[in-house]
Amino acid sequence: MKLYCKIVTVALCFGVVLLLYLFVSSGDEPPYKVAKEGYEPLVSSGLEKLSSTNLAYFRPAESQFWRKTPRLSRKKHGKLPSRRGKFADTRKHGEQRMYTKDRTIGEWMHLAVVACGTRLEETLTMLKSALLFSSRKIIFHIFAEDSLKSQFESNLQKWYHYYPPSFQFHIYPITFSAGNPQEWKKLFKPCAAQRLFLPVILRDVDSLLYVDTDVLFLRPVEDIWSFLNRFNSTQLAAMAPEHEIPKIGWYSRFARHPFYGAAGVNSGVMLMNLTRIRNTQFKNNLIPANLTWEEMLYPLYQKYKNYITWGDQDLLNIIFYFNPELLYIFPCHWNYRPDHCMYGSNCKGAEEEGVSVLHGNRGVYHDDKQPAFKAVYEAIRDYPFEENLFQSMFYPLQSKFLNAVHTLCGRIPQVFLKQIEHTMRKVYERNVIVHIGHVI
Repeated sequence: MKLYCKIVTVALCFGVVLLLYLFVSSGDEPPYKVAKEGYEPLVSSGLEKLSSTNLAYFRPAESQFWRKTPRLSRKKHGKLPSRRGKFADTRKHGEQRMYTKDRTIGEWMHLAVVACGTRLEETLTMLKSALLFSSRKIIFHIFAEDSLKSQFESNLQKWYHYYPPSFQFHIYPITFSAGNPQEWKKLFKPCAAQRLFLPVILRDVDSLLYVDTDVLFLRPVEDIWSFLNRFNSTQLAAMAPEHEIPKIGWYSRFARHPFYGAAGVNSGVMLMNLTRIRNTQFKNNLIPANLTWEEMLYPLYQKYKNYITWGDQDLLNIIFYFNPELLYIFPCHWNYRPDHCMYGSNCKGAEEEGVSVLHGNRGVYHDDKQPAFKAVYEAIRDYPFEENLFQSMFYPLQSKFLNAVHTLCGRIPQVFLKQIEHTMRKVYERNVIVHIGHVI
């Protein structure tokens, strides 16, 4: 009986202590509840150490997609940065964080092309390849003869039905700010020299990718755009070598003027930091003093016009011969041309990764000399928007390669197909699988 009384007494004491504990704790603040989710941007690595950068036109290498994260507590983190659509100076570990919900700020890539004569279809096919595979927004800067302007406008406006928020375009007349315009216009291909004046004309653009009309993107434009972040503190442009083997390269055998490196560079794909180009003083062999880009162009042309064969590309080779520290070199698969396979495969990067950017110079898209190049061009040109990429582009492309196996370039179809197949799978995952996941 005594044992029973002791057990009851202990239980009553324990109950009283528990009631007192609950009563006291009820006076505290309620447990912390997770705040309503807000938006915080991903950190973007920009170009570092630029003396002057127009952030409205700057496009970092990584996509500025947004993620949902719990809103930070003001008590714990102090005053939070402004979210009013401006760039807040909140650098941490050398990075710049952008606090804004306006996803158009800093997201545009800039792509320039010069089209004259019969280059309308070729140019539109190039622009189409850029749109099909890229997930980031692009501004097209198209320099064209007056007779082509209306045709560009009518075709590109139709594309807004399929890609309404993904691109913008501006069409400019052919203009040369220095020297004799007729001389520049007739230099090599019609209007090709226009690319030399892009830093002068597009003064509000910080960085730009220039491509020839006969270029096709087989992977997203943002992949080549990301090379801007690989520039060191002096580099202001990037190009690929003209040839991988100097012994059979054109410049190393035939050039009568200075050229970059052992085999020269090809200007069909040229990534430029226009801000740096405008702010740089270039070494030259014209006068003892350094000159700006605009000051140098016409005198350089006058000096070498009787010795150059490939026009503006030769002038660029001369410029970077005297200023090699300013140039970044792309691997060959970012500017893959018939020269890389018609004498035997000599672009190891393409063999390993596949062609990233196809450059169909020598007119190979429009004759039967290199059916492998022509097959890729026709597959992209004829692809109907919004159709299945594999059924309407890739499988017909595979079939067309059966007609190319008798050529040196056609004997290595995996070089042409590897990267474009990988890119199509990424597009499918982005547009179909991810979209369905969000719906579910």
